[in-house]
Amino acid sequence: MAESVRLDRWLWAARFFKTRRLAVDAIKGGKVEVDGVRAKPARAVRAGNRLLIRKGPQTFEVDVEDLAEQRGPAPQAQALYTETDASRLLYNSDAAA
Repeated sequence: MAESVRLDRWLWAARFFKTRRLAVDAIKGGKVEVDGVRAKPARAVRAGNRLLIRKGPQTFEVDVEDLAEQRGPAPQAQALYTETDASRLLYNSDAAA
């Protein structure tokens, strides 16, 4: 298994974006940070990295748990990351209400 994956591929495989092109556009637009730093699409993502992803009105802070270069079923994609408790409380509390 690979030690790292391109950020745009990982975001697509984890189903944050429907296409890699949308992932690239979000990254270039400054809507994705890796460990608190603005990233480029080719940035290597490794297990243990923390990502901040702004997508429309939602913001997600997730810890990378596993890597994937190809898109799989939704349950497999959800196993690639864990959303932080702070993210659920701070960013997405309005969505639950």
